[in-house]
Amino acid sequence: MRAVVVVVVLFALAGCGAVQVEPPAPQGEAVAACERLRGLLPQRLDGVDRGTSTPESPYVTVWGEGEIAVRCGVPRPARMAPTDQLQEINGVGWFADPERPTLFTAVADPAYVEVTIAGTHVAASVLADLSGPVGEVSAQPR
Repeated sequence: MRAVVVVVVLFALAGCGAVQVEPPAPQGEAVAACERLRGLLPQRLDGVDRGTSTPESPYVTVWGEGEIAVRCGVPRPARMAPTDQLQEINGVGWFADPERPTLFTAVADPAYVEVTIAGTHVAASVLADLSGPVGEVSAQPR
């Protein structure tokens, strides 16, 4: 069963926010890969700094107030068929969810990496910046 990603922006009185993101539960080799990926992800992405998420998880990274969210170690996308074409960016294959134009999943070994990108950002640019770190922890596309 595929968990539904819920991204909700919670604003504090001072205007600072924390993003609520359901953390995935990676298994096996994906655990170490996701922990390594977190350390490789940039502090600033497409003009926004890393933000905070709740609950805290080593498998979730956000930028801004939820404008960009990465979840590492998610299950294979339920809508992805074996015949679907992936968009390759810098050696990483990305599945674009046909029903959610802001959701992309890196189809990589040993962990799938899901990225949600707000419409205020250029998805191709964000995915290009993330492909370096994702590719670094990926052995090969599945």
